Amino acid sequence: MIAHFLKLEWKQYFRSSYWQKSIFLNILLAFFALYFMASFLIIGIGGYFILKEQFPDQDPLFLVNGFLLYFIIGDLIFRYIMQKLPVMNIKPLLLLPIPKNTIVHFILVKSSFSFFNIFSLFFFIPFSVVLIKEGYGTSGVLGWLFSMILLTQMANYFNFLINKNNQVLVGLIVLLFAGYLIHYFDVFNLAGFVGEGFDAVYQNPIYVLIFLVLLLFLYQLNYKQLRNEVYLDALISAKVKEASSVDLSFTNRFGDIAPFIKNDLRLMMRNKRTKSSLWMLLMGLFYGLIFYTQPIYLKMEFMFVFVGIFSTGIFLMNFGQFIPAWDSSYYKMLMSQNIKYERYLKSKFMIMTISVVILFVLGIPYVYFGWKILAVHFAAMIYNIGVNTHVIMFGGSFNRKKINLDEKAAFNYQGTGAVQWLIGIPLMIFPMALFGLMNWLINFESAVITLLILGFAGIAFHQQIMNFITKKYQESKYKMIHAFNQEN
Repeated sequence: MIAHFLKLEWKQYFRSSYWQKSIFLNILLAFFALYFMASFLIIGIGGYFILKEQFPDQDPLFLVNGFLLYFIIGDLIFRYIMQKLPVMNIKPLLLLPIPKNTIVHFILVKSSFSFFNIFSLFFFIPFSVVLIKEGYGTSGVLGWLFSMILLTQMANYFNFLINKNNQVLVGLIVLLFAGYLIHYFDVFNLAGFVGEGFDAVYQNPIYVLIFLVLLLFLYQLNYKQLRNEVYLDALISAKVKEASSVDLSFTNRFGDIAPFIKNDLRLMMRNKRTKSSLWMLLMGLFYGLIFYTQPIYLKMEFMFVFVGIFSTGIFLMNFGQFIPAWDSSYYKMLMSQNIKYERYLKSKFMIMTISVVILFVLGIPYVYFGWKILAVHFAAMIYNIGVNTHVIMFGGSFNRKKINLDEKAAFNYQGTGAVQWLIGIPLMIFPMALFGLMNWLINFESAVITLLILGFAGIAFHQQIMNFITKKYQESKYKMIHAFNQEN
């Protein structure tokens, strides 16, 4: 029966219209997957020697164990944002004499082979082989390796239990940064304390049974939860939810574009695809901590632009690249109304501009790492408003792919075309290259001023640019209507 399920999954994937229409995208994703697997493999092989060279007085295995807390929490946060629940088209199967237990077990076992679980193995397995080769106890290393494999599977099943609980996500983020801060200010080494537990696994491999028991417990919880939902009436019955509304009267100050702003805000708060995108704002806001806490990056000043553009423009990029595809399900109705296209686009511009300013203000504490970082972030904010907003809105006039708002954003490439990939060049690469060139030829201040000049120029000529963009959208209106009517 399991073999038959696998055959059905194979046919469903390769016969889907998505596969046929997105061969190039699948090839590109395969390339990125191979790249990350190779990167993990190289780090796994060379990690021991790098740690030995950088910290000659400390044990590389104990150093890795000391950072496992951050790895576990970071992995859970990443899975919450990116990983989809294990799904299977089970409606037809429920009409057949197939045990429901078999269906549920297949769904759960299938999730164990997710690439989220496989990627980490490209580090842990080579690292373990190097440890054994360097004289570590074979039984201890194998016990440690199996505990890492079981821990990865535990994260997989734990994520399915908390997938719809936003409070757990907030708690994980708070724990991650709280643990980092109390260690940074020498209050308590929480990561080191957890690391001692993994050191004990190496010293006493029998402790790996604890992880096995916990994994079986999480598997059983997931099994009971899914087993209670595998009924045809539960799948076809309509879910009744109490309607809730949010007071958006504050948007009335924006005048004739207020109705469009309200519509976009409701769209973001009520749909799964846009909700997932909102959570990515946190990733953009704290993105600088990955770079600015590392001394090597503080010397690479052109990287300040990358972080500044990304952290202040994360919403601009996530929201703006799918204009007007967000409204694809009712775009024909929208275009049949007596409204000016200029007002429709102006509302999108206003939302993106406000998000850029807010993210810059929230990122002001980065001045702790130096005044240069704050100066670049300010220049990046102006550049995002004056240049990138216009660039991304112009790119939207070429959008021809419909978006299903009921699906998560992460690793969901529905609505993604060549425009979304190409638009990254003017958004990120051009300002980085320009800043780096000016910084090398003249000085840091001149590079910052160059970005400011481009940004303020875009703001000064905003009306003329928007008139040009509006004409482009009007020319493409009927092509978009036709494209959005097509099934993906």
